[in-house]
Amino acid sequence: MELIRLEGVHFAYPGRPPVLEGLDFALEEGRRIGILGPNGAGKSTLFMLAMGFLHPSRGTIYGLGRPCRREEEFRPLRAAVGYLFQDPDDQLFCPTVAEDVAFGPRNLGFDRERALERVDEVLEEVGLGGYQDRLTYQLSGGEKRLVALATVLAMRPKALLLDEPLTGVDQEHAARLERLLVSSDYGWAMVAHDPDLLRRTCHEILRLENGRLRPWE
Repeated sequence: MELIRLEGVHFAYPGRPPVLEGLDFALEEGRRIGILGPNGAGKSTLFMLAMGFLHPSRGTIYGLGRPCRREEEFRPLRAAVGYLFQDPDDQLFCPTVAEDVAFGPRNLGFDRERALERVDEVLEEVGLGGYQDRLTYQLSGGEKRLVALATVLAMRPKALLLDEPLTGVDQEHAARLERLLVSSDYGWAMVAHDPDLLRRTCHEILRLENGRLRPWE
């Protein structure tokens, strides 16, 4: 099943040169795509457009096979595709770790007990068992990134958009997360600056440069 498609997408920030110029991209369920590119190439912008947090000047975005233009049209896509932001502070806004991770399941209609069960499961998966009552603002940068990923996985999406998922994570937790992702059933698009990570975890690697995606190597 095709989850996301961008066709002929153009985008520029106000007063700046174009970032994306006629970009095409598609993510199918179960497919794992790596994305490389220089700083400022538009990798994070691509994800923000795909999820409806930015809007193209030209081109069409499809979610779950349907054109998405208005906020309400993106909501089913956001329930199906989990998005890990590059900066975890953009994703975490509750006082404690448990509240942050439970936020998504509660919005899905889970009662408090079931949501907290999901919190326990996901924190164990990412190597943060016992962190439920920790204050989010007191966590290290790497710990915040792991909690941010836990908030995404707690929704049990069909696929993931991962923007530098291992940046700032220590070697032990990075290895655990890589094993978790590779052994899962998730498909994803993953932005990273490490080609070796993408070779190990993705079916194909694309390079974003000059506003378009092309096969890497």
